[in-house]
Amino acid sequence: MSFAPGGCATYDDVNLILRLYEMRRETRLRDARRWFVAHFRAKTVEEFQALCPAGSETNESFRMVVSYWDMVGSFITAGVLQKELFFESNREMLLVWERLRDLIPAYREMNKDPKSFSNLESVCEDFAKWVERRGPEAYPAFVKRVRG
Repeated sequence: MSFAPGGCATYDDVNLILRLYEMRRETRLRDARRWFVAHFRAKTVEEFQALCPAGSETNESFRMVVSYWDMVGSFITAGVLQKELFFESNREMLLVWERLRDLIPAYREMNKDPKSFSNLESVCEDFAKWVERRGPEAYPAFVKRVRG
């Protein structure tokens, strides 16, 4: 396994990325991702609760998408997955983060969980810097496109 973030990617890194891709192809997760990209723009707890009421299919979709990407983030923060290789082909994670960014502080407060989705946040902060190093205008353009 790759335990040195920023170190050389290994075949294990490649295999894990391919496995994560296969998980994304599962029908229910694919539907949840499609819903999230098309409809999730909640910036406040009130908007979130209106869009994703407890027990609803939209709440389930939200939890599936966000917990999936937070889980992936945990692999990177733990050093199990080489982040640069991951960054090459997984920009959807950044879309999810940008759609959540405004909501997260209040969401954490609402749930009394100051670390909710902290792996997603940490990895996406690095991911944004990585995108900016490759092209200074790329990340602001991406944010404008996905946040509207």
